[in-house]
Amino acid sequence: MSPHQIVQMIFDVYNKVGHRQYGESVTELEHALQTATFAMQSNSSDAVVVASLLHDYGHLQHDEGEDVASHGVDMRHEDLGVIKLKTFFGPEILEPIRLHVGAKRYLCHKSKAYIDGLSPASRLSLEIQGGPMSDGEGAEFESNPYYKSAVELRRFDDMGKVSGMKTPTLESFYSLVLSFVVK
Repeated sequence: MSPHQIVQMIFDVYNKVGHRQYGESVTELEHALQTATFAMQSNSSDAVVVASLLHDYGHLQHDEGEDVASHGVDMRHEDLGVIKLKTFFGPEILEPIRLHVGAKRYLCHKSKAYIDGLSPASRLSLEIQGGPMSDGEGAEFESNPYYKSAVELRRFDDMGKVSGMKTPTLESFYSLVLSFVVK
């Protein structure tokens, strides 16, 4: 598959099933676009912008319906997304995606104020995903060279739940995503 075909395949998935509700007031596609937009507006690295766009790709890979966390199910979407994307991207994209759920648990371990700021859906998924990290888990998380990128992505992930927010189109990210496809 050529790099162009890879990006088109990924975008086709978003266009086909991105209309699913995210468990917030936005769809999966709206959430992806908002998360990437917040990363761009914050002058994050291009890798963080792409990881932000693709961070919930794993949610689009199952047939369990919409908002499965509300039913007490952890689909381990972060791992599923990495499995689906691992032959196409390097660690600067894959590791923040893989770690973004852990980043929520990490931030909850570090800050009570962070927990208090979570939406009800994020609080529910936090419990399903294991709750705040322990001291040992936090230290292990910090040992990953991509943990800061994952925390950055996580903060944009938390922000990307704005009903009616205007964002660039998915297609406007095409060239940027293409630039990170492993050749």
